[in-house]
Amino acid sequence: MATATTSKTRASAKKSADDTTETKAPASKPAAVKKPATKAAATKAAATKAAATKTAATKAATGKTETAAAKAPAAKTAAAKTAAAKKPAAKTTTTAAKAPAKAKAPVKKRATRAAKDLALEVSDEVEETEEVEESEDTETAGENATTLKEPLPTGAIVLKAGDEEDVPTVTTAIPGATADPVKDYLKQIGKVALLNAAEEVELAMRIEAGLFAEEKLATETNLPKKLQRELKWVARDGQRAKSHLLGANLRLVVSLAKRYTGRGMQFLDLIQEGNLGLIRAVEKFDYTKGFKFSTSATWWIRQAITRAMADQARTIRIPVHMVEVINKLARVQRQMLQDLGREPTPEELSRELDMTPEKVVEVQKYGREPISLHTPLGEDGDSEFGDLIEDTEAVVPADAVGFTMLQQQLEQLLDSLSEREAGVIRMRFGLGDGQPKTLDQIGDTFGVTRERIRQIESKTMAKLRHPSRSQQLRDYLE
Repeated sequence: MATATTSKTRASAKKSADDTTETKAPASKPAAVKKPATKAAATKAAATKAAATKTAATKAATGKTETAAAKAPAAKTAAAKTAAAKKPAAKTTTTAAKAPAKAKAPVKKRATRAAKDLALEVSDEVEETEEVEESEDTETAGENATTLKEPLPTGAIVLKAGDEEDVPTVTTAIPGATADPVKDYLKQIGKVALLNAAEEVELAMRIEAGLFAEEKLATETNLPKKLQRELKWVARDGQRAKSHLLGANLRLVVSLAKRYTGRGMQFLDLIQEGNLGLIRAVEKFDYTKGFKFSTSATWWIRQAITRAMADQARTIRIPVHMVEVINKLARVQRQMLQDLGREPTPEELSRELDMTPEKVVEVQKYGREPISLHTPLGEDGDSEFGDLIEDTEAVVPADAVGFTMLQQQLEQLLDSLSEREAGVIRMRFGLGDGQPKTLDQIGDTFGVTRERIRQIESKTMAKLRHPSRSQQLRDYLE
């Protein structure tokens, strides 16, 4: 009896499901409706389908713009299939609810298999959609590659994506460096420790040995290789000792260069010239005399600095011996100013320097520094020093106008005379070229004697002194 009832129930459920499939979801696949499921199985199948649909939609949203357009139909198809599958599942659940409890176990297994089959179908559709997208991307990339491979015309400008990006400026900073070069130099030379007398002697001996080795290598060529290697090592050791002695005495150069600042050369230039004197002092140092190195090096450094100042400090170069005289005069003048409380006279300076007062004045003239005419004056610098200097050779505008009018009046007066008379007056007073001529020169020009020229001049001047003519020129004499 129970078996007949169960068979009848199954037949009724199958018939109901077939009717529902034909009327409600004609577009869905038969595999989704052939196997009835319980309510729990239908819910699980719906959740699986929704997850697959969500995955397909997510992939479609994260793709490119062209790919998204291709994914949209696939997503719609999956959604339609999911909706179609839900409807028969609901009908099947309603019909299957009337069946006895014994029929639930096999129905549940069949519903699970149906859900798996549907999930596989959805995943296959998603994979097909991705393959279509990949093929479209490949075709697009191929078209772009074909476009880029086309030959460009000569001189064409190719723009890249990175051309518009700002190129960062790379600045290299030296550790410990400052904006003051003098401070950096003093900091650098301060790292070398000072030397005592014994260390100076040791370095001097090494320098002397190195010089001897260099001379021997330069003069003798047939030395054994072993001896040559030893001499080269001694020569290099002498160079290292020389560098050490120089580096330890660079502060001595700075202390001496400070005394010569403000005399036309930069402080660093004075230091550089002093360093040249220091190199000369190292080469000439004689440790056998028993003096410290600084004692002899001071004179070499001062000599190098003063010689450089004599050659480079002035705009107009003065000979070295004259520079020494100028410096001596300046020292004596400062000393006498302190002793007398006033500026010394040239006679007083001449007695101190054992030279004539005229020579003192001449040396003082040589010692003057030239001043630029473009030196700005005042706080704002609106005017220059050249604006305050009078030009004694400049022509006053009123005088220039008066001279031009006088020339015009003279020409009018000479036009009233005869040609010979006007020519004699022009040549006699140099009105044409500014060079007056003698009577003999004028006579040679006109082919007459000097006496005749004198007579013509006298007669012509009498005519010009007549009030009718001279009155026009009297105003220019005031």
